[in-house]
Parts: sequence; structure tokens; C-alpha cells
Amino acid sequence: EPMSKRQRKKLLKQKQWEEQKDLRRQKRKEKRQKRKLERQSKLEFNNEGNDRKRMRREVVPSTLRLIVDCSFDDLMVLKDVKKLHKQIQRCYAENRKAFHPVQFYLTSHGGQLKNNMNENDKGWVNWK
Repeated sequence: EPMSKRQRKKLLKQKQWEEQKDLRRQKRKEKRQKRKLERQSKLEFNNEGNDRKRMRREVVPSTLRLIVDCSFDDLMVLKDVKKLHKQIQRCYAENRKAFHPVQFYLTSHGGQLKNNMNENDKGWVNWK
């Protein structure tokens, strides 16, 4: 049965793929082993465990204060209120990770913004 050039190439590639299956599997296994050994050596070197926790202990609080006045949310469209909510979330998250976190305050928090935060992010009540 005559075969087109494209079909021959396709079959050849399929055949090579099948032949190299074990080799790929072996490489993946070695890679996993290598990563596992790296993690173990890192833990032994680090004895303290998680890097994030270690970093949090080295944090030096800043004397700066960041105050976000939310009293103008009644003049905003719902779309803008949602954007403000996202921005506040981002600021809070980045401030938590910072080496010198500022004191972060929300004032006049109510109205549309509070409703939006209650609907979409119930965890905000636990913010410090």
C-alpha cells in the first residue's frame, strides 16, 4: 500500500516516540530524585524548616503608617469599588510579606466596599 511522505514521517516520529518512552521515564525519575535530594539537603542545612517562617521572624516593623480612607465609596461606581477592593487586598498581602511592614489602616470602611468585601472575601475580618 503506497504511503505519502507525510504519513511516513508521522509513523517514524511515532516509532521514535515509543522507543524513547523508557528513556524519558528514566530522565523524569532522575529529575524527581535530584529535586528530592536537594530539598532534603536544604532542610538539613536550614534546620528551621519553612523559609517563609524564618523570613517572618527577621521582620522589623516600620514606623510608617498607611491609611486608606474609604469614605468616598458612595461616590464610586460598583466597578470602581471592586477595583479598590482588589487594590486593598494586594496592599495587605504585600505588606504582610514585606521585611519592613507599615502599619496599615482602613478608615470609614462601610457601604458598597464593605458589602463587596463581605461577598467576595470573607477572610478580611481576620486581618490584623
